[in-house]
Amino acid sequence: MSLAVSQTAATELHSFLAFDFGLQRTGVAYASRLLGQAKPQGTVHGSGQARWTSITKHIDEWLPDALVVGVPYHPDGAAHENTLLAQKFARQLRGRYNLPVFEVDERYSTTEARSQGAVDVDATSACVILDQFLRSLNS
Repeated sequence: MSLAVSQTAATELHSFLAFDFGLQRTGVAYASRLLGQAKPQGTVHGSGQARWTSITKHIDEWLPDALVVGVPYHPDGAAHENTLLAQKFARQLRGRYNLPVFEVDERYSTTEARSQGAVDVDATSACVILDQFLRSLNS
């Protein structure tokens, strides 16, 4: 997990909005440390300004202390094109919203979401990513 702030500082944060980034669909999930488990918040469709308008609405609604972005890797841990795109998305979030942004290895999050029978696979994948992040704060 690549962190924009230290792990110690992360334990001071209480609410998180997570994103399962995709070129055309980006899943969204919310969790607070009190809630303890991520809840799906739907999927942002499209790209460009339409994507940012929808993301801003989610941030304005939930007022998270920090953001979490799933970053995909090959099974062997190697980066690929989507790795770089997700990392760019994380940097854009940091720049636009001035919030701490955490990057989480999201390998197999979509597979796990599908195995759960998810109706909205992207939002459920964002939940898987956020739950993984929350577990890392408690370990």
